[in-house]
Amino acid sequence: MANSVNTNFGAMIALQNLNATNVELAATQTRINTGKKVSNAKDNGAIWAIAQGQRADIGALGAVKSSLDRGISAVDVSLAAGESVSDLLLQLKEKALAATDRSLSTASRSALNEDFKAIRDQITAVTNNADFNGINLLRTGATGFAALANAAGTATLTVQAEILALGSTNVTVTATTTIGTSTLATTALGLVNTSIDRVSGALARLGTKAKALETHRTFVGKLTDALQSGVGNLVDADLAKESAKLQSLQTKQQLGVQALGIANQSPQILLSLFRN
Repeated sequence: MANSVNTNFGAMIALQNLNATNVELAATQTRINTGKKVSNAKDNGAIWAIAQGQRADIGALGAVKSSLDRGISAVDVSLAAGESVSDLLLQLKEKALAATDRSLSTASRSALNEDFKAIRDQITAVTNNADFNGINLLRTGATGFAALANAAGTATLTVQAEILALGSTNVTVTATTTIGTSTLATTALGLVNTSIDRVSGALARLGTKAKALETHRTFVGKLTDALQSGVGNLVDADLAKESAKLQSLQTKQQLGVQALGIANQSPQILLSLFRN
C-alpha cells in the first residue's frame, strides 16, 4: 500500500472497525436495557411478527379466562341457591308428612299449613335472587349462558338453565300447594318427593358443568403460561451472555480508539521524512 497524505487507508479501516464495534455495542446495551434480544421489528422482523401473534393469543386467552371466571361464579351462585331450595323442600316434606295425620286438631293443621306456605314461598325468593352479573339459571324464563372456550372465539362451553321456580319441571310444588286437609297434604307430599328427586338431579348437572368450567379454566391458564414462555424463548435476551459480551465489546472499543489514534499519526510519520 502506497504512503499518502491525501488518503489515510489505515485510519479509514480503523474507523470502519470502530464504527462496527460501536453499533454492536449499542445493540448489546439495548438488549441489556430492555431484557430482550428482539424488542422491535428492526431487530428481527420474522421473530417479532411471530411473537406479536402469540401476544395477541395471550391477550385473547385472558378474555377467555375472564369469561370462564364469570361462568363459574354464576354456576356457584346457582348451586348455593339450589342447595337452599333442596333444604326448603326437605322442610316441606316434614310439614306435609305431619299434615297427613288425620288425628290432627284443626289448630295444629292450620299451624302446619301456615308453616308450609311460608317455606314454600321462600323458594320463590331464593330462585329470583340467585343472580350473578345478570345471569340467573334458576328462575322462570332462565335461558342459560355460553362461556368463551378458545382464543378465536369459535368455541364455547354452554350451561343450560335448571329452573327451580315453583310449578316448574324440577319443582312440581306450585305456588298454590297447601296442606290444609289430609287429602291436600297427601297430594303435596307426592309433589314434594318428586321435587326433591328432580332438584337433586338438577344440582348434579350444575355441579358437572361447574367442574367442566373449572377444568377448562385450569387448561387455559396452563396454555397461557406455555405461550408466554414460548414468546420469552423467542425474544428474551440471555443477560449473562450479553453482560459478558458487553465487557468484550467495551475492551474492543478502547482498542479501536487506540488503533485509530495510531493510524491518524501516519501523516506525521511521512512529514518526518522531509525533515533534515
